Amino acid sequence: MDLHETAAVVPDPATLEGPAIAVVVPIYNAAPHIEQTLRSVLNQSLSNWELIAVDDGSTDDSAAIVSSLFGEDPRVHLVIQPNAGVSMARNRGVACSRAPLIAFLDADDLWHPDKLHLHVAYHANHADVGVSFARVAFLSPGGTPTGLLAALPRESHRPVDFLCENPTNTTSNWVLRRQVFDAVGGFVADMSYSEDLEWLLRVACDGRWQIAGLPQVLTYYRTSTGGLSSSLQRMERGWLRLITEARGYAPELVARHFATAQAIHLRYLARRSLRLGGAPAIGTDFMLRSLRSDWRILLQEPRRTVLTALAVFARQLLAPFRRLGGRHDGARP
Repeated sequence: MDLHETAAVVPDPATLEGPAIAVVVPIYNAAPHIEQTLRSVLNQSLSNWELIAVDDGSTDDSAAIVSSLFGEDPRVHLVIQPNAGVSMARNRGVACSRAPLIAFLDADDLWHPDKLHLHVAYHANHADVGVSFARVAFLSPGGTPTGLLAALPRESHRPVDFLCENPTNTTSNWVLRRQVFDAVGGFVADMSYSEDLEWLLRVACDGRWQIAGLPQVLTYYRTSTGGLSSSLQRMERGWLRLITEARGYAPELVARHFATAQAIHLRYLARRSLRLGGAPAIGTDFMLRSLRSDWRILLQEPRRTVLTALAVFARQLLAPFRRLGGRHDGARP
């Protein structure tokens, strides 16, 4: 039987003997947030799930918090492994699960109570969709709403869309068919940055399944000034590793779009440096290299490019005055 045909229908959760969906949570030193994150799974309106929590060598109380929260709940499986990175943790979680659908949830993000119910229903009615995602709302590092929302998902995506930026924003936003994961393989084991984008690119290049978005806000993404999300230089190196991987299965795509894709990615890093309040010189460097890679993004996406450039360069120009003001504020009369 054709692999795509085997993914045609997701059974009604009420008719399944096993779980309708597996939730895979990679955990590494997540004690400050993991209980709140896992409670957003416990509070799901769909209860027919299994949860695979993979503690990736934590040195804090993360594993103990998971055990205390769930007790003897048979739906929950705690896997403890030596530290191997987020990609290996997710791959291990999938291998330990059995449901026909898989959702990933990072250890500091949150879900709307109807997240799983709506995604399971969507897949049951869209046989051609291999990966679904929803709209994302951004939280502060402390977990309060910022009022910022990701753009509404588009109806369809091309492979090139995953070469530049991640339209899904975060793996915490995904629900996918197990057949897709089996077909294209897991996350690249030694990637910790852009590993999600590289996986989506593989799915898009495979061509058998659609990657589609739901319009509702169902995922809450916690921004951070520390850890994976703020290490901008490592994010750039991760994206370059993505390009290396993609040259193996989509060489023509990379050759045709590399300059523009790099420009867009560097612009994204410049914009992220603004949000994280990094040193002005870092954002300026990203933006200048973005324009050198392909200045035509000024014409192709003028609003986003110009606004980002103005904000980054203005911050750089004003930096000396801010430092001077800080010295005056701290001076003794």
